[in-house]
Amino acid sequence: MPRKGKYISHKNEQKLMEIGRLILRFMNTNSSKIYNYKQLADGIDYKNPRQRELVIQALHKLQGSEKIKEVEKGKFIVNLKIAGTLTGVIDFNQSGNAYVKVEGVEDDVFIHSKNVKDALQGDKVLIITYHFKGKKLEGSVLEVLERNRTEFVGTFQLVAHKDFGFVVCDKKSINTDIFITKTNFGGAENGDKVVVKMTEWRPGDKNPQGEIIQVLGAPGEHETEIHSILAEYGLPYEFPQEVELDADKIDRRITDEEAAKRWDMRDICTFTIDPKDAKDFDDALSIRKLENGNWEIGVHIADVSHYVVPGTMLDDEAYKRATSVYLVDRVVPMLPEVLSNDVCSLRPNEDKYTFSAVFELNDKAEIQKQWFGRTVIHSDRRFTYEEAQERIETGQGDLAEEINTLDRLAKIMRDERVRNGAITFDRSEVRFNLDENNSPIGVYFKISKDSNHLIEEFMLLANKKVSEFVSLTNKGTVSNNTFIYRVHDDPNPAKLEALRDFVSTFGYKMNLDNTKKVAESLNKLLFDVKGKGEENMIETLAMRSMSKAVYSTEPIGHYGLGFEYYSHFTSPIRRYPDLLAHRLLQHYLDGGKSPSKQELEDKAKHCSAMERLAADAERDSIKFMQVKFMEKHLGETFTGVISGVAEFGFWVEIPENGAEGLIKLRDLVDDSYSYDAKTHAVYGHKTGKRHQLGDQVQIKVVKANLIQKQLDFKIVD
Repeated sequence: MPRKGKYISHKNEQKLMEIGRLILRFMNTNSSKIYNYKQLADGIDYKNPRQRELVIQALHKLQGSEKIKEVEKGKFIVNLKIAGTLTGVIDFNQSGNAYVKVEGVEDDVFIHSKNVKDALQGDKVLIITYHFKGKKLEGSVLEVLERNRTEFVGTFQLVAHKDFGFVVCDKKSINTDIFITKTNFGGAENGDKVVVKMTEWRPGDKNPQGEIIQVLGAPGEHETEIHSILAEYGLPYEFPQEVELDADKIDRRITDEEAAKRWDMRDICTFTIDPKDAKDFDDALSIRKLENGNWEIGVHIADVSHYVVPGTMLDDEAYKRATSVYLVDRVVPMLPEVLSNDVCSLRPNEDKYTFSAVFELNDKAEIQKQWFGRTVIHSDRRFTYEEAQERIETGQGDLAEEINTLDRLAKIMRDERVRNGAITFDRSEVRFNLDENNSPIGVYFKISKDSNHLIEEFMLLANKKVSEFVSLTNKGTVSNNTFIYRVHDDPNPAKLEALRDFVSTFGYKMNLDNTKKVAESLNKLLFDVKGKGEENMIETLAMRSMSKAVYSTEPIGHYGLGFEYYSHFTSPIRRYPDLLAHRLLQHYLDGGKSPSKQELEDKAKHCSAMERLAADAERDSIKFMQVKFMEKHLGETFTGVISGVAEFGFWVEIPENGAEGLIKLRDLVDDSYSYDAKTHAVYGHKTGKRHQLGDQVQIKVVKANLIQKQLDFKIVD
């Protein structure tokens, strides 16, 4: 009997610990809020009298361990000041070690791989910190407060002659294998690439348990790997059937009744300029000369908000996706194709509803008047960038005069922008020629020309002026109207100083005295390195010194563009923030009052997060195609440029095709090498030989791993 009693006591202890974890998780969703025990019981769905008694016991335990404190009788708050504990988001590196980013703490806290407990990439964790052997601050994970994700992509490995297996995942997202019992195989065969859902990770267990929820196919196959990329980032590649049906029901007619509510601009010369393979035409330009000699330029944007209405399944799905995803061989659209490629798309020779920014410009590209509102247009012509460029270069062809006028005005605006502090990053993007099976047969680089800059300048103008219209009164004072902005914070001063010190070794100077001088220095640096061996390396480091642009309700400005107010307005077919901007602009045009900021801020954060996932997926699809392309070049030698350096090796990029491969330090047999973070180099202890960022090296392609999307190179003399 005593043994049984002891067992029950231990079980009760475990139960209270679990309830304590649930309470902490709930309280950490708003760590500054004070809760009574009833609110906490409701928050974790413990509502009957017996359950509430357990909640009270768990609260006593949490109080005893100082994880919460009682601010007045029966009212509790998270104790954020427990000695040495911090809350933050964990980020793993390839070695299995991690760093925790804590809000308000300048340096990330290092966590050794043996101290990460059951934390996974991106989880919100509670850590305890200490100074190990008097060195920099380190930490250990005490508890996972909130899982970043529970679904992962990996390869299923059946354990021979057993009724279980493991899913081996990409080590970047989860640093352990997931245990699968026979009942949770989900139809997977040994070696299949799968999506696994983590269901439980019990204290003391080495591996979490999971169930296979989707079989993607055989590793290395094209469709399997593309679907794996989407699944890895939680991006859907199909629309739910009910959403497709909702889209099919949309009234596509352009009616006289609706047109009468809009500025009818169907008789004005209008055209689109887009990539040759584009199907979703978000924007069109119209141009006509006015009697006073000025130019009326219309920036016409697909009126998605007319068709996609809040509260519908269509809108919910668009918000969930938040962006279209552009992989190498396909687009995963934000809206069903009936909308993105048909109803909303500004196709030639069709009447379309648009939301427009119309400007009267003089010959110096100075704005004399502006107007914002709903319109109906008729695009007379669809140009590719190449066709528009031909008219700019030759002055020949249909609508050449109109395109050249727009080009001349755009160049004036671009020069003015750069004078006012805009930074001109103009990096070429890698593109692939694909055969009928979507295999890469060639690589080329997309380079921006005048026709690209023409469209860019008028889109920037519309985005900027819409933002200013909402944010400022007629007298130029701040309106305090809630809006969704595209913001880009100032660069990190420490990163700029590191960039300045590094480029000085190549003979380049930078002035960091003030924001304007920094922008001027960066533009001069980017101009001076053009065509030089160090161009790619310095451009990359300059990009890394910049903050990331995000969406926000706080108008802190856009550093890279040099704008005080800036929003995304011009691509609502493929970006949800633009759709929000359209709705808000119309709300203010109708005389509406400023809505709640908090709700919009939550949406802005969601859109920023989805944009990052889409960018990562796009990058992975490019890596996959580069590895696939380089499979045909195994054993061949190329001249490459060192593009990145780390403790375990360095990356080399082949300039003619953008493929990047890793050279591991352990494979360099001529010497023992160490990493020097300050100079972005590795150096040999005996020979003093250095391999530095930007150096040219001869390499041989030794391995192409499609599943890891990784190339391995070897240095050749």
